Amino acid sequence: MDGRKLHAAGAVVAAAFMAGGCVSQGTYDQLEADKNQEIGALQKQRGGLQDQVQALQAQRSGLEQQKAQLLTASQQTLSQYDSLVRNLTEEVKKGELQVRQYKDMLTVDVAEQLFFDSGRANLKDTGKAVLKKVGEALKGYEDKVIRIVGHTDNVPISKSAQKVFPSNWELSVARATTVVRYLQEVGIPPERMIASGRAEYQPIAENDTPDGRKKNRRIEITLVDRNAAQEAIPARQ
Repeated sequence: MDGRKLHAAGAVVAAAFMAGGCVSQGTYDQLEADKNQEIGALQKQRGGLQDQVQALQAQRSGLEQQKAQLLTASQQTLSQYDSLVRNLTEEVKKGELQVRQYKDMLTVDVAEQLFFDSGRANLKDTGKAVLKKVGEALKGYEDKVIRIVGHTDNVPISKSAQKVFPSNWELSVARATTVVRYLQEVGIPPERMIASGRAEYQPIAENDTPDGRKKNRRIEITLVDRNAAQEAIPARQ
């Protein structure tokens, strides 16, 4: 093969090699671009997962804090319950009242006959003595709202008393209000108290026996968490 033919063949091979090199470079660039895009998407996904992990850790921390607060509140309520029972031990032993605990609430149940005569809402002297001691025991719980609820049995108001109390609704509310006023007199701030009546519509025993009706005629004095009590009252418009 002469020199001219060899040179021409070399030029053809070089051209083909160069052409092949250009195609390979383009494919490589595309692959690199695709790979960089994939890496960017993975990094973005990783960042999102890290944000989720941080949010879950913050949520876990909040739940642990809430759990600790609930445990502290439960222990505090139990301590308050024990303290209240100790302060009213004599009255509890006499059967004049009963102290109950439900979740974060403490309730003192007082028999109606200790406070009021039948069909009346004037506080008797025997009731004043007990209520004064109850008030002294409740003064220290400044983080609580005191809810006083009057309850009756299902016996209708006598005709002679209907001029004052048309039904058990009015009688139960009047008795609760009487208790509130007396507790205010013994030093309980009025803004800490709520008075209401449930008449015969929240019985704790059957009304078809004298003993059941006696249990239903009662005054409930309940310590309620201040925040829970405020949530139960609609906000002013």
